[in-house]
Amino acid sequence: MEHPGPEPVSPSSSPSAGPTGGPPAGAASTAAREATPPPRTDRVVFGVSLALVVAFALWGVLASDSLSNAVSAAFGTVITNAGWVFVVTSSGFVALAGFLALSRYGRIRLGKDDERPEFSTGSWISMLFAAGMGIGLLFWGVAEPLSHLATAPLGLEEGGTPEAARLGLQYTIFHWGLHPWAMYAVMAMALAYGVFRKGRPSLVSSAVVPLVSEKRTGIRRAVDILAIFTTVFGAATSLGLGALQVNSGLAANYGVPRNNGVAVAIIAGLALLYVLSAVSGVHKGIKLISNTNVVLAALLVAFIFVLGPTTHVFNTITDATGDYLTALPAMSLASGAWGGQEWLAGWTLFYWAWWMSWTPFVGTFIARISRGRTIRQFVMFVMIIPTMVSIVWFGVLGGTATHLELTDQAELSQALLDDGTEGALFALLGEFPVVTLTVLLVMVLITLFFVSSADSASMVLGMLSQRGTTSPARAVVILWGMCIAAVAAALTLAGGLEVIQSATILVATPFVVVLIAICVNLVRELRQEPYTSTLDPQVRRAVVAHLHDMPHANGPGPTSPGVPVVADPDREPAGQQ
Repeated sequence: MEHPGPEPVSPSSSPSAGPTGGPPAGAASTAAREATPPPRTDRVVFGVSLALVVAFALWGVLASDSLSNAVSAAFGTVITNAGWVFVVTSSGFVALAGFLALSRYGRIRLGKDDERPEFSTGSWISMLFAAGMGIGLLFWGVAEPLSHLATAPLGLEEGGTPEAARLGLQYTIFHWGLHPWAMYAVMAMALAYGVFRKGRPSLVSSAVVPLVSEKRTGIRRAVDILAIFTTVFGAATSLGLGALQVNSGLAANYGVPRNNGVAVAIIAGLALLYVLSAVSGVHKGIKLISNTNVVLAALLVAFIFVLGPTTHVFNTITDATGDYLTALPAMSLASGAWGGQEWLAGWTLFYWAWWMSWTPFVGTFIARISRGRTIRQFVMFVMIIPTMVSIVWFGVLGGTATHLELTDQAELSQALLDDGTEGALFALLGEFPVVTLTVLLVMVLITLFFVSSADSASMVLGMLSQRGTTSPARAVVILWGMCIAAVAAALTLAGGLEVIQSATILVATPFVVVLIAICVNLVRELRQEPYTSTLDPQVRRAVVAHLHDMPHANGPGPTSPGVPVVADPDREPAGQQ
């Protein structure tokens, strides 16, 4: 995940780069930055958040068994009593995003009415691709379809059969398709709307205004504290998964042992890289890094596609797309009432919680790069393009892996059992030539994806700690980077992947309430938009020009056929409210 951090915003500010794009962060001149007053730390938000994170990390390091037991017990309670909340809200986000895109509100810009997009469409899409996927695609690209082949989702098919493979790929795309990107979309849309159109600070609590009065600082601070805590766990989850996968790749190809000690050492190494990146300004090249990641990931997919069962992959992608679209309503509302709750907890609910834990972070990033886009264009690109990428990615990697398994060309399921989910991708690469080169490519991808995301996560945490400043103090950035690594190490020591999944769901549960409040507030504010802002740009300019030429809004004046005469262009006509 990459995050350059939002621009300094004022109601009259203009984009820092033209339509061809520019550096996502630090676009202001050096002189402007020097003129910026030093950031002020919100001591309550910073202190409480830091205390909670440090306490959790110490718990995991000093009493890992106690943490594991507590997380498991709380996890069971949440899944039993509140699992349906994740199911309903995630589907609600898809419905809301779709409604806003197709309604007249879809013409409203995330910025001023006539503001143009800051980045070119190509660069925007490449940054979106890297935003919410990254390490997750590498970790689960082979592991999830193979896992579902062995144990079909919800027990609906017999394991180890073509039917199980088909159902498994359908659910894999479901987990990486419209639902997670709808969560990102509503958060990013609310933030971009508040920051670029309303001139609010770059804080998660700003998206809840005016649902929560600006004078009620206690509630606003509580929202930002929860956002910080949630973001730390979202980033720590990815760091933990990345460390486990790197450890597996080193073990499979270089004889490095696989244990918690090595995993923690890898976490420390990655943490050092992203902290150095965050404080040295490397994040300014985030567009270049995003484009590089996309190219390398495309090369990996093309390599497997060309040398693998190409015809079968074409058929798999076609079938999987149809299966996903056909079964989407039923999958969206499956809560395990008649069985399968354990499977849902380990897969669907974990994913929904993981995505929600990333919404403050990814949402801020997507909001930052989407200035000047209309809501309709924003929703279509943020939800549709990544879903199509997911279909192709899992169709190639997952389709190839399951085909080799079902045709007895490879025993990848056994490798999955022996090496764990983190070793599944390396097991597949072992069936292809130049394995040393492809393994190295994957290691580079993991490093780039995570370093370019974690340094930005540290920056976002610094912003939230310092009243929304776009230039948080280096000491604060370094401290939060260390906290992410500490939580990832604590979760790894407490039990690895299983504890990481359970803790993610627990932390994301209270943030569901914040996301719901953000959606309610966004709809309320869009309903208060001037009617002219929801018109086609050409029609809007004609209406405004016509009203401007009128001698008096309520008196006689020139009219044009087909052009409505309204007393106040900033007030929606009563018939349209």
